[in-house]
Amino acid sequence: MSDLSAIEVIQKASPEAAQWSPADYLQHELLVAVRGVHVVAFAVVRTLAPDEREILNLAVAPEFRREGIARALWQALQESFRGATYLEVRASNLTALKFYKSVGFEELTVRPGYYQNPPEPAIVMKFHSC
Repeated sequence: MSDLSAIEVIQKASPEAAQWSPADYLQHELLVAVRGVHVVAFAVVRTLAPDEREILNLAVAPEFRREGIARALWQALQESFRGATYLEVRASNLTALKFYKSVGFEELTVRPGYYQNPPEPAIVMKFHSC
């Protein structure tokens, strides 16, 4: 359960990330990145179909950003999956948009008013692996 507490702390320190109940992540594929004995990042993926899934959240603790941890989590998620991966990202989250584009995601569409607190559109992105 300490992983869930750490995930909650990371989420709260990442207001640009989705703010779900960490316990809900246990219903999906959940990966954590650990430094020493501390969880420093996490990624959650929901399966939609055998060849289709969605990233629900990917966040890195602020003090560990720009060290390749998000990329390592993404690579671990991709190791055994072939198909389409979707996600939504806040339009204002330029860092995440740049990251997702750098690993091969493409912008599909915009969902106006998708996010609350503050209200803003979501950019829907897709990655397809063969």
